[in-house]
Formats: sequence, structure tokens, C-alpha cells
Amino acid sequence: MTASTAAPAGAPLLTVEELKVSYLVDGEPQPAVQGVSFQVYAGEVVAIVGESGSGKTTTAHSIINLLPGNARRDSGKVLFGGADLTRLMRKEWQNVRGKDIGLIPQDPTASLDPLQRVGEQVAESLTIHRIQPKKAAREAAVRLLEESGIRDAAARARQYPHQFSGGMRQRVLIAAALAARPRLVIADEPTSALDVTVQRQILDNIAALTAERGTAVLLITHDLGVAADRADRIIVMRQGVVVEQGPTASVLTNPQDGYTRSLIAAAPGLSPRRLRRTVSPISPASAGDSPVAGKTPGARPPLVEAAGLRKVFSLPRAAGSARTITAVDGVSLDIRKGETLALVGESGSGKSTVARLLLRLEKPSGGSVLFDGQDLATARGENLRLLRRRFQVVFQSPFASLDPRFSVSDSIAEPLRAFAEGSPGEQRGRVAELLDAVQLPAGFARRLPAELSGGQRQRVAIARALALRPDLVVLDEAVSALDVSVQAQILDLLAGLQERDGLSYLFISHDLAVVQQISDRVAVMRAGKLVELGATAEILGNPAHEYTRQLISAIPGRQVLAV
Repeated sequence: MTASTAAPAGAPLLTVEELKVSYLVDGEPQPAVQGVSFQVYAGEVVAIVGESGSGKTTTAHSIINLLPGNARRDSGKVLFGGADLTRLMRKEWQNVRGKDIGLIPQDPTASLDPLQRVGEQVAESLTIHRIQPKKAAREAAVRLLEESGIRDAAARARQYPHQFSGGMRQRVLIAAALAARPRLVIADEPTSALDVTVQRQILDNIAALTAERGTAVLLITHDLGVAADRADRIIVMRQGVVVEQGPTASVLTNPQDGYTRSLIAAAPGLSPRRLRRTVSPISPASAGDSPVAGKTPGARPPLVEAAGLRKVFSLPRAAGSARTITAVDGVSLDIRKGETLALVGESGSGKSTVARLLLRLEKPSGGSVLFDGQDLATARGENLRLLRRRFQVVFQSPFASLDPRFSVSDSIAEPLRAFAEGSPGEQRGRVAELLDAVQLPAGFARRLPAELSGGQRQRVAIARALALRPDLVVLDEAVSALDVSVQAQILDLLAGLQERDGLSYLFISHDLAVVQQISDRVAVMRAGKLVELGATAEILGNPAHEYTRQLISAIPGRQVLAV
């Protein structure tokens, strides 16, 4: 899936003509896609980019007739191999999806059946379309899992989705989408939540498998760096309209539309920028401190101090003996008042476990954590409760972090109610203030999570975390699901709040281009250990560890970080 400069030849595989789609909201039709037209040729990769709510996913789902119940196609044609898909009956669609057009959905956690073995799910399209009998389909599923980069595929095929990491679940979806050798694959944000090395492996995997078969790819992404690396052509959408399309190099180096220029300017990997920092410059001595020593002297005192953190998890017994896994192994670090410490590394490196230990959501197997001088391990009762209001967290998944029964207002006000912070009127005022701060209209207060895009949901989660004006906010991949312009707004918001209130951030991210923008220091983890720690400019500009160099080389966009 590497961008090429070859011009499309022959008849297009897919043609979308003047597509219009609307959603019924409160009894009134709301336009979502307004006259979209484009073509995709066999063997090429076309990326649709744009902000949340731009209509890119609605367009993709319209192609395979997977729109939600309150959506309708108002007009337009979708021609695939010369046939008009909009004329197909429901039963006829069963012969198209999976067989001729494959879909790699955005969220692997929500897209896989938790009660069905992985191998069975990959083999499903082969049996449904009667391409192979069950036994042969199971064997083919193992081969597909191997081709998708899953080791020990025969054993893994018998496991369930919860036994796989996020990256491995995404590989399962790729295997399932390509099982029937479709002519077109629609990849809807297939790598948005993955770390850069796994992202590169996944995209390379899609590229290799599709290149062998001449499969076309329609890539839906908010990551312009990914589009720059992987797409032959780019389609830019805004508010349901195509504002620009053309060869990738032309669109990115000579954009004709102002909106396209704003997206490129906001993309971390394409146009690196440095956000305003509040922390005093780090002295040369502190920038190179040993990860084992952990403490980094500077003008600001530490808010959080972790020393020798270990976390060992027990696994199910095997062969009569207990098994364990060491998720965090001797990690020492500190977070100063008013600074941003970025914690980076691949999936499974221990980043999130460290965060849970710092928040006392997990008890350490060894080591200690001090929060503003108080030992979290010994804190009890009301003292612990008061400490907890001083640190908040924004989780990775915008789909799982909000109660589907709560309105946006209720979700943001929840911590205010829990700590009896202000009167009901004052709480409503605080909710309105926070909605404005995260760039959401006041009318969103009455909406439910199901009525929001992924990026909008994450902004609600960020507003909720800021409600109590905490001292420390842990941001666990908090901007990975956001499109570049909203991401830039959120990063500016976080920097502004830090400037105003002296907030400290632990910023967990797989996106080193974003880390370069917002962090003061970077801690690099691998297999539970801290392998490198120091000032952002030093770590990203002159990494000492080979693993850090590998992470930097995998950043999409082929952009050298200007630190």
C-alpha cells in the first residue's frame, strides 16, 4: 500500500455518482452526503480524508448498503464493475458483501463476536458464500491468519477475541475481509488506535495481500500521514461535500482548497509545530538522567514520583504450575507540576499498566508511588477519596468510555455530582463552559453518545476529566481517534489549560509526531522496562536506544521531526 504515480487505466472498478444521503434526526432529514462523485480503479488505493462528520464513513457505508436505520440514500448511483448496486435487493447484497467487496471496520473490539472463535469468524465468508466447505475453510482461515502476521496461527484460530491484543484483533479483521478475495476492500480507519510500528505492519500487510490480487482499496482515514504514505489519490471531504481530489503528491504539495490547506497545517507528521510550554527548560544534567534513577531535577517540584514500580499478573495454570507475566519491571520516573511527560512504546509495552499504577487503579507488586508527597499505597478512606479528585483519566476508546444511557450533560456533570461540587445550576454552568472549551455546541448537552461521532465522544470524555479542575490528567491515547483539525484544537486546549492552571499531564501515545508537539519529556517503554527517558528534543532528535529509533522511523508521512 505504497503510493504510486501511475495514472489509472481502463474502466473504473467503482464509480460513485452524485451520491446524496441524509439522516432523520428528531423527525427532520439532516443532509450528511451532498452530491459526492469519485472513481476507484482496480489495484489502486484511494483515501478519503476529512474531519469527523464530514461524511466519509457515511459515503463508504453507502457503497455497501450498511447505513443505520435512520439514514437513507436520497439519490445517486453506485456502480461496481458496471452494475448499479443501488438497485440490489436485500438478498442480492449477501452475494456482494464479503465476496466482491470486503470491509475492515474501525473498531476491532466491537466488530468481532466475543462468543465465536477467531478462526470461525475468518472462515465465515468462505462458508457463507460456499467458496469452500467447512473443513477447508477452517484450514484456509489458519493460512489467512498467518498471512496477516499472526504467529502460531493454528493455536490462535481456536482462541476468542478477548485473548488478542488490539493490533492482533485488527489483523483478524483484515484476514476476514480478504478471505473471499474481494475486488474492493473498504478500510474504515483500520489503524487509528494502533501504535506506529503495528500500524506500519498492518498497512504493509494490507498492501502485500491486495497487491498479489490486484485488489482496490478505499481507505477512510483522518491521518494525512497515512494517506501520504499509502494512497495513490486523495479525496478531501467537508460537511458532506468533496472539496478537492487528485493525485496524492499534488493534493498535499499544492492544495487548491483552503480547507485542505488547513488540514495539512494541522497534521502533526506533515507540519510539525511546537505548542507553548510552561515548564522551565530542562538542564543538560536532567535531560540525560538514567531511567533507573528516574528523578529529573528542575525548577518545578515533582507532583508524582514512582520508584522501582513492578506489576506481576497471574495467568491461568498450565501443566499444574502457576504462570505469571511481568507487565511493569522496575520503572522509576517522576511527573513535575505543570509539565507533560509522554509515555511511548508499542502495544503491550506496559504503558497503560504504569498509568493504572500511578492512579492506584492497580496495586503494585513492588515499588512505590508518591502523589504530592503522599504515599498512595497507604492512603485510605476520605484521604484517598480527596486524592482521587486530584487526578483524572481520559481513556483510549471513545466508544466504551461513555455510558450510553447518559446524556452528554449528565456524563460531564457526573464527577461534579459525585463530589457534590456546586449547586445544580452551577453544575449546568460548568458543563456549558466545558462544552465550549472542547469545541462542542451547547445543543450537544442533550444528545446521547450514540448520536455523536467518535471524535465528538472523545471531546466529551476530555471535558468530563477536566470538570473537577484536577492537578494531574492521564491521557491514554486520548487524541488517537480524532481527526487532525480537532486533534489540533484539543492539543491547543490542553496546552492552554496547562498554561492557565498549571496542570500536569501523563500523555500516553503511539503518535510520536503528536508527542513532539505537546511533551516536555519522553519516557520510552519496551516489554515492561523503561529504556530511555529525557527531554523531548533529545529523545526524538537524537535517540540513544535502537528501539526508539525504530519507533521514529515508523512515523507515517515520512516526515523528519523538527525538534
